[in-house]
Amino acid sequence: MAAFNIWPLQGLWLPDNYSETGRTIDHLWTLLHTICAVIFLVTGIVLAWALWRAGTGLNKATYFTHNTRLEIIWSIIPGGILVFIAIYQMQSWNENKLLHPKELVNGVSVSRPPLVRVVARRFSWEFHYPGSDEKLETIDDLYFENEMVLPYGEDVVLQLESRDVIHSFFVPKLRVKQDIIPGHAQMIWFQATQEAEVALVCAELCGWGHYAMQGRIKFVSRAEFDSWLTKQMELKSLSQKGSAASKGGLVQTSLETVSINESGQ
Repeated sequence: MAAFNIWPLQGLWLPDNYSETGRTIDHLWTLLHTICAVIFLVTGIVLAWALWRAGTGLNKATYFTHNTRLEIIWSIIPGGILVFIAIYQMQSWNENKLLHPKELVNGVSVSRPPLVRVVARRFSWEFHYPGSDEKLETIDDLYFENEMVLPYGEDVVLQLESRDVIHSFFVPKLRVKQDIIPGHAQMIWFQATQEAEVALVCAELCGWGHYAMQGRIKFVSRAEFDSWLTKQMELKSLSQKGSAASKGGLVQTSLETVSINESGQ
């Protein structure tokens, strides 16, 4: 009833979806639960019928070692269901794990580079944006904690890393969940469908402060994103000049320093 938004369980199924690939995941999720519900109902009906029949006393119990026909049936049906699910889910798996977004560079199709380097650590999230050189992990990177701004309406690639233990990058409203292994850079991608602000949490128990490892992701238009990123670069440059290059390190700024709505001003 919740899956099909039927009263009184409407609105109790999945959270809102803001991702293109999330539609495929939602469809697969609903299909799997529908199959399970049908199996549950059929099994319950057969069990109730068997109990009723045995309770009438009309049929005495008989002993037999096996039933080849029955064994074939209960092997073929579950096997067929599993094969169907394995084939049916390939589209969702390909979209989320295999088909890395592409872009044209000098007429050649290449894998799209990560827009942000996401570093998980107990118990917060680090977001590193490329600076004016448009390259990650260089001296001019921009650094933020627990707040990330991304453009919607286009494929976004993130590079996930961990500084300490295993974490899990989980954004329910994007249908994105990826474990992050220390010492390994993991790429994920998605495309948000609209302007929104969504929650980011760690879904892997990582220590006493696991409950507090939360962040937020704000999706804005490409024009607003470019304007915001440019202003953050300008703020960092001014900050470095005002503090004698700030020891040549990364300067942390706040997402609230420049309002997203001030684009173009």
